[in-house]
Amino acid sequence: MNKHVIEMIERRGVKLMDIAEIVFEIQKDYLPINMEMCLEVVESVIEKREVQNAVMTGIALDIAAERGHIEEPLLSMLLTDEPLYGVDEILALSITNIYGSIAFTNFGYIDKLKVGVLSKLNKHRNAQCNTFLDDLVAALASAACSKLAHGFDRKNKRMQEDD
Repeated sequence: MNKHVIEMIERRGVKLMDIAEIVFEIQKDYLPINMEMCLEVVESVIEKREVQNAVMTGIALDIAAERGHIEEPLLSMLLTDEPLYGVDEILALSITNIYGSIAFTNFGYIDKLKVGVLSKLNKHRNAQCNTFLDDLVAALASAACSKLAHGFDRKNKRMQEDD
């Protein structure tokens, strides 16, 4: 299932390295990290079944909207990423909730600033529905940031296994 979820994300135009870059950008001033560490932690977040379920559900809804397989008025709300439609954020928050309050606050910050690939996802609204995808990517990055922060042994300046 893990491979399937990664393929779904990549078919939508997002590479895991894109998510790792968001993690690096958010955490570089706080932790001595590198891109390899960021990519590893993103991969570990995606390994969780609850995360996979959220990603598959959100991407399926984006695709269904693109294909017109959703009735109005919901279809228009999804295709325009209606600001008052918050179900996309709620689904994404199911990912951040696994990783605690740091993930939750990071999600708001990342989502608001449209860090990294999120900016591109929001500009592609005409070509592809990313209503759920942009929030899911922000949640994956936020969860990875939290996992890094919680797993980092500041005293010894190294990562600890926390799973």
